[in-house]
Amino acid sequence: MKYRELGKTGLKVSEIGMGCEGFVDKSYEQVKAFVDKMEESGVNGIDLYAPNPDMRSNLGRALAGRRDRFILQAHLCTIWKDGQYKRTRKISEVKEGFEDQLKRLGTDHVEIGMIHYVDSLSDWEKVRDGEVMKYAMELKKAGTIGCIGMSSHNPEAAMAAAESGLVDVLMFSVNPCYDLQPAGEDVEELWAEKNYEKPLVNMDPGRQKLYETCQRKGVGITVMKAFGGGDLLSEELSPAGKALTVHQCLHYALTRPAVATVMSGARTMEDLERSVAYEDAPEEEKDYASAFASFPKISWKGHCMYCGHCAPCPHGIDVASVTKFLNLAIAQGEVPETVREHYGVLEHTASECVACGACEKRCPFEVPIVKNMKKAEEIFGK
Repeated sequence: MKYRELGKTGLKVSEIGMGCEGFVDKSYEQVKAFVDKMEESGVNGIDLYAPNPDMRSNLGRALAGRRDRFILQAHLCTIWKDGQYKRTRKISEVKEGFEDQLKRLGTDHVEIGMIHYVDSLSDWEKVRDGEVMKYAMELKKAGTIGCIGMSSHNPEAAMAAAESGLVDVLMFSVNPCYDLQPAGEDVEELWAEKNYEKPLVNMDPGRQKLYETCQRKGVGITVMKAFGGGDLLSEELSPAGKALTVHQCLHYALTRPAVATVMSGARTMEDLERSVAYEDAPEEEKDYASAFASFPKISWKGHCMYCGHCAPCPHGIDVASVTKFLNLAIAQGEVPETVREHYGVLEHTASECVACGACEKRCPFEVPIVKNMKKAEEIFGK
């Protein structure tokens, strides 16, 4: 298992994490089997958006004696009421729900306290200026949560949170179909058939900017909906008109800027094993570029996907990394010091490009790589 830094939090998370779907409506023995498999495989991240009390209690029992081996992303504002899940901003319910969560999990702290489901700017402003953020900051100061997170499907709300300096971690829906859709407050629109009826071209610039902003500011991204609720794995259901594999979806998410881990919604042990197998899969099984280039309804022409098909460069330039740093600098309008430092330690830089064009011949998306290398040399120098 490979591990990544989660932004500036100081946490190292496994590239493959575990969504809580697999723990819901399961017996303690089944939950323990999941946790055993996670520990054996090196999966250390668990997302806990579901407030089901039995799930929390079973997981707490399964974590007993090994709590320190896992990073818990526990949600504020998600409660259990009248036998079902409910999102709330009522502070008394928020506090009661979070305290119940800690008790059932058998712990006095969680690594990430995730403010749950903020999908509009107005809701973000209410959270930011109200009792919920105040409570989260109190928990962080007390060490009850290690850092503050927020989950969202809307890049506008997520961007506001990332730029506020209040949020350390963003849980965001990342996959190659949602990334084409513009910002909106209705999550249902992300997979509405009508939004895929006309040909779609390239990533929504707001989403691209969000990932780059999080990278620049050190806001770590944990991914939800990498498989689009499973739709992307089915040719019949996929909005793209063609099925992707689990490994292709995981690789796409993990190659976005700022992404540290994918919280895989594994409902069965086979689902978990399939996701974990990503770590040992050959590169050709992870490769999403050829599949993307053949999508009948979607085009990424001219857009760098950081897929690595441009390699190898005859002069050893890591073209994908240079392009990523170039895009980060362009998005900022200047060269942030951290970006300059990362660029500076590259073994070979854009100034070594001789414009042979070998990379462009291999690029599935017709990216003007030579032009980008020249632009990178202008921005970063020789």
